[in-house]
Amino acid sequence: MAAIHVTKENFENEVLKADVPVLVDFFATWCGPCKMLAPIVEMVAEEVKGAKVCKIDIDEASELAVQYKIMSVPTLMVFKGGEVIARNSGVISKDAILEMLKA
Repeated sequence: MAAIHVTKENFENEVLKADVPVLVDFFATWCGPCKMLAPIVEMVAEEVKGAKVCKIDIDEASELAVQYKIMSVPTLMVFKGGEVIARNSGVISKDAILEMLKA
């Protein structure tokens, strides 16, 4: 399944109330490293079972970026039961992302 585009309006239902772990990619359209990470995140979204992958454009959802203290992009976070259980800033490998989801 492709990554789900999340906004302030659907964040609670898609991420906080999800019954599976959720990988959230906080990104910006102008960010070079985000563009490098995007195809890796999409691969994870297509391959992973038992988890959900979401993307949040920090320029469109600046309130969420502030709420979760996003200081640099890309930042990946894994939510489980509405709580952040893993966080990483910068470009990482697909294997590293899959390890984050196992946390």
